[in-house]
Amino acid sequence: MAERPTAIDAAQPGAFEDMLRIVEQMDTPAGYKAELIRGKIVVSPWSKLRYKRVMKSLRLQLERHAPEGHDVDVAPFLFTFPGLERAFGPDLHVADEAVFDAEGRHADGEALSLVAELTSDSTKDVDWLDKLDTYGRVVPVYLLLDMKMQEINAFWDPSPKGYRSRTNISFGRSLRVPAPFDFELDTSEFAVESADASRQGPE
Repeated sequence: MAERPTAIDAAQPGAFEDMLRIVEQMDTPAGYKAELIRGKIVVSPWSKLRYKRVMKSLRLQLERHAPEGHDVDVAPFLFTFPGLERAFGPDLHVADEAVFDAEGRHADGEALSLVAELTSDSTKDVDWLDKLDTYGRVVPVYLLLDMKMQEINAFWDPSPKGYRSRTNISFGRSLRVPAPFDFELDTSEFAVESADASRQGPE
């Protein structure tokens, strides 16, 4: 599989439920996820190994401030947004635990209180465009960590036209995560040295 997301045309473009069943039945290679984006099934790699420390730090901090009854996890679950014909597997999610009592292999996106995506060159277009638009209509808080720019963007206050509020800081500073979390996020552990830089070594 390629490092960049790969789109797969379905037999009946736009038939959301049919495409969702195809995604559920796919034998996706280990380390890859399948999502429904812009009427296509898109297969892309999960986050890089060197992002694990960042996701762990984010998860542990969010767990202390998550709404009651909401679970914080990085497990590869698919969340659906039927009205927008989208289905995403966020890098990290915070969702009402009750949604996981249902049968099936996908969860209702309405159960989400927060999603986080760690974006790179291969995923930035989807994270900044399609996912931002979709999450911005439903999910209370969206954290977008730009691993190349070494900064975090927080979006909140969803509306039918997308998020109404946004803030941006560089890694190393604290970020106020808005309600329903309402706490200062420590981003000092988020900076990740690129593979190219690590190979070059000190000058």
